[in-house]
Amino acid sequence: MSLKKIRLELARTPDFPDGSSRCGYEFNAPLTRHGLLDATRWQRDKARCTVRRFWQGEDDELGALVHHRSNWLFSYKPGEDDDEPIFRFDKHRFKVGEYVSVTEHDGVQRPFRVVAVTPAA
Repeated sequence: MSLKKIRLELARTPDFPDGSSRCGYEFNAPLTRHGLLDATRWQRDKARCTVRRFWQGEDDELGALVHHRSNWLFSYKPGEDDDEPIFRFDKHRFKVGEYVSVTEHDGVQRPFRVVAVTPAA
């Protein structure tokens, strides 16, 4: 089990038919040896589990990976107004080529592709 830096990039959508490497997330998360999120290790290392949302034409947003009531989400400010839930994040294997869905601030669920999983600094 180790803390990994994971990069997600926007997959194909109607607005981005080819996806986009300029829209996505980079976050640190503890993974099991099978590439699944490790909630026990997250509890110990949650201060290091950060997220950066990048989107073309917008300022980056910095926040945290949060585990709350068996759900995972990205949170940028205290409270729930800006939280971005991640669909079945606990069931996903984080390996290059896999896909995950994130419900963003605007309420739209978008697909993202895992493009990198490297050791966190």
